[in-house]
Amino acid sequence: MITLLDRHWVLALLLGAIALSVLAVIALRLWRSRPPLRAIHVPTTDERVLILGAGGVARAVIDVIESPGSRWTIAGVLADSWAADAPPPFPLMGSLHDLKAIIRRIRPDRILVALEDRRGRLPVDALLEARGHGIVVEDGVALYERLSGKLAIEALWPSALLYSKGLRPRRFAAMVARLSSFAVACVGVLLSLPLFPFIALWIRLDSKGPIFFVQERVGRFGRRFGLVKFRTMQVEKNTGSEWARDNEDRLTRSGKWLRRLHLDELPQFWNILRGDMNLVGPRPHPSSNYELFIARIPFYALRASVRPGLTGWAQIRYGYANTLEEETEKMRYDLYYIKHRSPWLDLGILLQTAGSLLAGRSTEVLAEDHASTPIRAQPRAHAHPVA
Repeated sequence: MITLLDRHWVLALLLGAIALSVLAVIALRLWRSRPPLRAIHVPTTDERVLILGAGGVARAVIDVIESPGSRWTIAGVLADSWAADAPPPFPLMGSLHDLKAIIRRIRPDRILVALEDRRGRLPVDALLEARGHGIVVEDGVALYERLSGKLAIEALWPSALLYSKGLRPRRFAAMVARLSSFAVACVGVLLSLPLFPFIALWIRLDSKGPIFFVQERVGRFGRRFGLVKFRTMQVEKNTGSEWARDNEDRLTRSGKWLRRLHLDELPQFWNILRGDMNLVGPRPHPSSNYELFIARIPFYALRASVRPGLTGWAQIRYGYANTLEEETEKMRYDLYYIKHRSPWLDLGILLQTAGSLLAGRSTEVLAEDHASTPIRAQPRAHAHPVA
């Protein structure tokens, strides 16, 4: 005979099982909806793809499709024209006006619209007819973002970002990022504080100058703050460059080991506790470069919409930036992070950063230049930014 107490236990177990099932379903859906953490998420289905366009966006999409492991096949490329100095990556099968006839002839599984200028050129009727016949029609820019983990900023209209749902305020994600960053920074300070006197003594005995290096960086909403690191270079009042190879002779003996072990970054826990930074976010740039970057890199101002981080999506996906063009490439990854930021993405970035450090691979370390001079718009090809 089942007693009243037994019934309570059965009810509790049933409610517990239901709660666990609901949590498991929610966790599974969140996991499936997470952004890809690989540099390139290659297509794994067998499809024949027809590409509309032969410009920069089309070339970027083709590079992803032709990456190792991809099972998509390019059935053809259509475009009305292309730049004379940049022939199309594949022979053109015809113009956009020939789309209906070409679809009937080659019967692709998917059509990618990679036109950089679509005003008055998009063959809407032919694309709608293709959709009616079961052919997938997809925006090439969106596909490139999904597969590569970065945004094709050269093909983005400002309205595409202004009205993007991904750039809406993410208060829950921001709260989780701030609380977790603060908690980890507290633990990091407590664990690393005993090392500070030994590191300070090592720096002082090795070279003349201050123990800490402080450089003005640009943070959230464009606010300036002093990023703190252990000094790893000889102090010079006048330096002409912020690129690494121009400053290799300034690196101290202690600095080489501090950088190799990433101990010079420990004081940045203080920046996190102060609210200047989070654990994850776009790395803060020196304020001396702000005007150059805001003028030359598309959508650069959007970096100021989130707190900068100790590590970031661009750091694990791209690494060092050696030129202004490479800073622009990193901006594509920063925009992807800003658009897709979430606790899942932050966790993945932290895990990959930890894996890189344990494996001895260096992630990006920022410029240390006491003169804080701006970089050149076109630096020498052999230069690297000071770590």
